Amino acid sequence: MDNTHFISTAVLSLEALNEIISHHKSLELSEEAKINIQKCRDYLDKKMETHAAPIYGINTGFGSLCNVKISNENLSKLQENLVKSHSCGTGEEVPHAIVKLMLLLKIQSLSYGHSGIQLQTVERLIAFYNNDILPIIYTQGSLGASGDLAPLAHLSLPLLGEGEVFFEGKKVHSSEVLKHFNWEPIVLKSKEGLALLNGTQFMSAYGAHIIMKANKFSYLADLIGAISLEGFDGRIEPFNELIHFIRPHKGQIVTANRIKGILEGSEIIEQEKKHVQDPYSFRCMPQVHGASKDTIDYVKKVFKTEINSVTDNPNIFIESDQIISGGNFHGQPLALALDFMAIALAELGSISERRTYQLISGLRSLPAFLVDNPGLNSGLMIPQYTAASIASQNKQLATPASVDSIVSSNGQEDHVSMGANAATKALRVMDNLERILAIELMNASQAIEYRRPLQSSDFIEMFLGAYREEVSLVKEDRILHYDIEKSVSFLNSFQIEEDLLTFS
Repeated sequence: MDNTHFISTAVLSLEALNEIISHHKSLELSEEAKINIQKCRDYLDKKMETHAAPIYGINTGFGSLCNVKISNENLSKLQENLVKSHSCGTGEEVPHAIVKLMLLLKIQSLSYGHSGIQLQTVERLIAFYNNDILPIIYTQGSLGASGDLAPLAHLSLPLLGEGEVFFEGKKVHSSEVLKHFNWEPIVLKSKEGLALLNGTQFMSAYGAHIIMKANKFSYLADLIGAISLEGFDGRIEPFNELIHFIRPHKGQIVTANRIKGILEGSEIIEQEKKHVQDPYSFRCMPQVHGASKDTIDYVKKVFKTEINSVTDNPNIFIESDQIISGGNFHGQPLALALDFMAIALAELGSISERRTYQLISGLRSLPAFLVDNPGLNSGLMIPQYTAASIASQNKQLATPASVDSIVSSNGQEDHVSMGANAATKALRVMDNLERILAIELMNASQAIEYRRPLQSSDFIEMFLGAYREEVSLVKEDRILHYDIEKSVSFLNSFQIEEDLLTFS
């Protein structure tokens, strides 16, 4: 089977993006994309031969220097200087998976033929992608408007034989990689540096990465919540579809149906209950988990639009013979969506930690801290502390980045989105959620053992059987850090069918 994805004007969905990444597909430009790129470049070259008036970023300076005219003989140097001067990122290195997404999304955006890029420049980016040549990029430096300037500058440096890349398991100077492949550095033509640096691909790559993980962990929140419900000897009535059809939020209905399906055939859920109601963290899973699902669905729509868009500036329109300077680089739609996503993921962690707290509280015939001989053994007392501290950090991280703006470029860029900060923050929340759910799974799986000999559903018993191969029952105190790490690894490695993850 051909394992190549052709870059074209066909809509790139998040599912298709996930397939490209997970199946390690190589990239290639379609004939349509090649024609669009070349026609736009030819138009711009011809325009520069006859057009003496200043055009922003093509024969002018950048930002507040937009009124400084640049001579034609210095246009290439102007673009090279732009890439070098803007390469001032700092902080932690961007994860390799996100750098690879940045490459893909930048290629996609440049392929529509509105950016004036050279065909060979895009093909070099594709060569980087296909050969796993990943530029070293830093998490700090973008304001999320004028594009993700600093991160995208670092993404572009290797085209010039500058900067560092990660290649074949180590960090090397990009000039070594160019020499390895016998490639010459790209000589940037007019507007190319701006086309490369303007754009939202840092924010977009983070968002796409988070969405793909969020779909999976939204499902796992339902599954682990259902196991906790079993461990707590909870009631099935709150998942009755009649309740949810009279308040028909989509995510709420999906969550209730999913949890009810997961529990089908369980002896524990079917046994007679002594209590009339469960705490909200169990009873309101459809409402809380469902609201987060609806948020993920909304964010997914925003990012689907973004990754199929042209986000550099100015934009070239051949048919109308216009080069228009606008603001498609502004990250406000993404900043708001990423903040919303962080809130939704933080809430999944918040309610998960509350279920963990209930499970260790010595209620409903469960021993305190879910261990035999509590007192001598502390059992699962302290993992709840850990979950609580992480859930609290997530609440702090959920404070919106998009409500802030700091004036830059001598007042020319007087409102920015701070979407890059929203992006890195949202990923931290996502990573934290993994750990909170892993801790809940430790507790829920332990609690179910105190319901024996009753069996849960076949699906839950299968899931727990696989989990027990990685993390054994806690019978007496041991170093639980290792159990938490193994639980996180188990959840990350657990494969879920794609049709179970989608509900739109």
